[in-house]
Amino acid sequence: MKYDFDHVTDRRGTNSMKWDPETCSQFFGQREILPFWVADMDFRSAPPIVDAVVERARHGIYGYSVRTDSYYEAAIGWVRKRFGFKLKREWLQFSPGIVPAINHLIQAICVPGDKVVIQEPVYYPFRKAIENNGCHVVNNPLTFNGTYYEMDFEDLEEKLRDPLVKALILCSPHNPVSRVWNREELERLGNLCLESGVIIIADEIHSDLVYSGYRHTMFPSLNQELAMNSVTCTSVSKTFNLAGMQCSNIIIPNPHIMEKYRRVLEKNNVEFQNPFSIVAAEAAYRECEDWLEELLAYLEGNIALIRSYLGEHLPQAKLIDPQATYLGWIDFRRYERDGKKLESLMYDKARVGMDSGLWFGEGGEGFMRLNFACPRSLLEEGLKRICSVF
Repeated sequence: MKYDFDHVTDRRGTNSMKWDPETCSQFFGQREILPFWVADMDFRSAPPIVDAVVERARHGIYGYSVRTDSYYEAAIGWVRKRFGFKLKREWLQFSPGIVPAINHLIQAICVPGDKVVIQEPVYYPFRKAIENNGCHVVNNPLTFNGTYYEMDFEDLEEKLRDPLVKALILCSPHNPVSRVWNREELERLGNLCLESGVIIIADEIHSDLVYSGYRHTMFPSLNQELAMNSVTCTSVSKTFNLAGMQCSNIIIPNPHIMEKYRRVLEKNNVEFQNPFSIVAAEAAYRECEDWLEELLAYLEGNIALIRSYLGEHLPQAKLIDPQATYLGWIDFRRYERDGKKLESLMYDKARVGMDSGLWFGEGGEGFMRLNFACPRSLLEEGLKRICSVF
């Protein structure tokens, strides 16, 4: 391999949220803990990204910055090459992150008292974004068929009948259950929402991190009618480990929704972008596809390690087959069904920091989310600690 993903880079003392002792103490009650939680990677970004940021830093002036034609061409080219979908420049809007974008979109689409659908167990900031903006959560829980998770369309259809439901947040690929929704599932979901006048907000932040045998379908690529009833949130942050750069592309084909979104950005004075994030994202789009392909191969090796290690040392723990993302959803219920007791085992005894399944809402109890985007030696140590407490 051209890139060394086995190299362990010490992130302590670099303002890393994931490794900061005070932050770990707040979340896990332990300052010294091996972290596998917040979704960034313990790999250095691709060399062309590092070079672009260093070169920009040498310029010495870091004033207000805007995206240029070159940036838009790179972003549009990436989507066309990876997903076969032709974006229009006027559909693209900036956000400092997808979670801020979801908050802003709820402000644009809803008024306090409205309802928004999510599909738990799901990324917990979705619930916070809804509630923090004065709206109410409607849960359309996923169902587990013993192998992978599915959408409950009958339950969804019933809940969409409520006239107060104005939006649905779709996690695609899904975090934490690692599903890649197929075209038929997305179309069925989209048509139900269209019939009910419910706008879909698609979080596609993990869309580049899809494994062999699966293919991500961008929601607006389904058809024009569904594209006009949706907003799609994308970013280089997970793909190239650039979360701290705060750079996202929000795809809004419907000009009426775009205008509402722009007004919210103006109201919140969200206008200028970090100058380093612009050059980092453009370098990623233009020069780093080979790095991504090697990353995916390495992550598949980490998945194989988790399967084999659990199979040998903790055979009743089940890793739900990851179709995408670098987040392993592990079922520990045959060892401990109580979510709080499971947290204590992991945090207090194993000294391993993972996202508790309880954080993800209904259906999460007895599960843990393991971030396996790290050098294999760290993953092996984490698995050893986990298995030792049982």
